[in-house]
Amino acid sequence: MMQPRDQLTAKEIRVATLVWEGLTNREIAKIIGTTEQVVKNYLRTAFDKLGVWSRLELALYVANHGGASWASSQADIKPHAETEPQAARLAYAGR
Repeated sequence: MMQPRDQLTAKEIRVATLVWEGLTNREIAKIIGTTEQVVKNYLRTAFDKLGVWSRLELALYVANHGGASWASSQADIKPHAETEPQAARLAYAGR
């Protein structure tokens, strides 16, 4: 049976996981390399797909459906520990 989570795109899952981790829209935007408005758009569509109404409900949904395993179950999504600035530093250091 398909779960509501299965309807989310990889970016929506990433944003939902970062909300669950307690990050602000601004912080999330920096991590995924976009604007706060785009993050809000991802949140709005995730809310609709999951049937939640707020960031708190979204965080509780993620917590009740696997928490940290949300992002790790997506092969194309980096865990929060590997933020873009850190990844960029590592890439630069390897040159």
